[in-house]
Amino acid sequence: MTSQTTLVGPGPHPGDPDRSNGPDTPDTPRSTNSPNSPGSSDGLQAGLKNRHLSMIAIGGVIGAGLFVGSGTGIAAAGPAILLSYALVGLMVVFVMRMLGEMAAARPSSGSFSAYADQALGRWAGFSIGWLYWFFWVVVLAVEATAGAKILEGWVPGVPQWAWALIVMVVLTATNLVSVGSYGEFEFWFAGIKVVAIGAFVVVGLLAVFGLLPGSDNPGAGLAHLTDTGGFFPQGPGAILTGVLMVVFSFMGSEIVTLAAGESENPQRAVQKATNSVIWRIAVFYLGSIFVVLTLLPWNDASIVKDGSYVAALNSIGIPHAGQVMNVIVLTAVLSCLNSGLYTASRMAFSLGGRGDAPKAFARTNKRGVPQAAILSSVVFGFVAVFFNYQWPDTVFQFLLNSSGAVALFVWLVICFTQLRMRGMILRESPEKLIVRMWLFPYLTWATIAMISFVLVYMLTDDGGREQVLLSLLVAALVVAISLVREARNRRNGTEATEAKAPADA
Repeated sequence: MTSQTTLVGPGPHPGDPDRSNGPDTPDTPRSTNSPNSPGSSDGLQAGLKNRHLSMIAIGGVIGAGLFVGSGTGIAAAGPAILLSYALVGLMVVFVMRMLGEMAAARPSSGSFSAYADQALGRWAGFSIGWLYWFFWVVVLAVEATAGAKILEGWVPGVPQWAWALIVMVVLTATNLVSVGSYGEFEFWFAGIKVVAIGAFVVVGLLAVFGLLPGSDNPGAGLAHLTDTGGFFPQGPGAILTGVLMVVFSFMGSEIVTLAAGESENPQRAVQKATNSVIWRIAVFYLGSIFVVLTLLPWNDASIVKDGSYVAALNSIGIPHAGQVMNVIVLTAVLSCLNSGLYTASRMAFSLGGRGDAPKAFARTNKRGVPQAAILSSVVFGFVAVFFNYQWPDTVFQFLLNSSGAVALFVWLVICFTQLRMRGMILRESPEKLIVRMWLFPYLTWATIAMISFVLVYMLTDDGGREQVLLSLLVAALVVAISLVREARNRRNGTEATEAKAPADA
């Protein structure tokens, strides 16, 4: 296999003549979908600035789940939920390090899907690419509905479905204009989230230690971490229950490796994002949850009733805390929608470029935007929104559960891919190995064990069992389709070779 420098993934595979438009060598860029020619109508453009990538990297790990779902985790595990966040955060740091190693060496709009294709085989790249696309288009429906609920509360004259439609149309238009407009929107969305959480942590810590003037909080210091049943009020086993509740709020940290492919300096962007993931998780996740747990006893009813952040702000005496948090949550929702549509479309673009999706997905317009990939992703998102309103407890619940464990599948595939890809990079272009996974291969195998344990433990949990089983069912179906396609392509390739042989003779 030749060294790959394009953004669309690996080169042609034997027996699959429609996979590429021609020989894929370092000196021969593809003719119809190669981003090797920025500015042409044939490829993605490097339209993301350094500040866009920096904010996408910082805000990528902050989803609406952190604001909305953390209260349930606190109620289930008490102060020990900090260890749950730390364990999942450690897992994400390792996965991002592995992904960063591959992305810095081979920037690709398909990221881990393209790498899995190269390292593990066609079936792996096809399967994980489509599963990831499926995950994000379902997320589009979830986030559009969440945003519509908030907006309907502010303007009740407009029905919820109309707000969902408006939000989807606006962000679709944003993504269709140019990658730069996506980056600009995400810069401000992520910026608001970052500033809000940063301010929350600073103000909260001042109140915790009695240093905030006019605060209603008694300033108990660290006492609330142990004064209501100790640090493990629900037992040490609750840490694992907490892991299941928080693991999915970290999904999205890998977006920056897809977006880096449309920046002027992908290697630098990936390296910077990978190196900063530790402090991002420490500040935004562990820091903010720590503040909540030190401002209030973990079993305070308002944490679940009002939400952990609103309850914490109310304890300080911040006026209109609920509305303030609604603005921040809406920003997080719009950010997630914006990035979800971008991510789904770029994965579809990469799949199209590798022959694993309709070729139209790999075509870009004169602005370097994969228009067909964006529209196909948003159409499925609109359909999912319709299912959410029409059959929320049946069809949409199935979609939701069947995509629930995809995040863990993606992380597992990244781990196994990196095990193979390290040797490939060292053989073909060792100078590009500018980001390295620590203690390779031991930490890679340890991460595989951690993720596998979480998946197995989910099978023992009433809430997680259905997600794992349905996600496995969908994954098995996609893998089966990929294997059938691969067998068919091999057969067609063999038949073409045999037909050509007599003619040559």
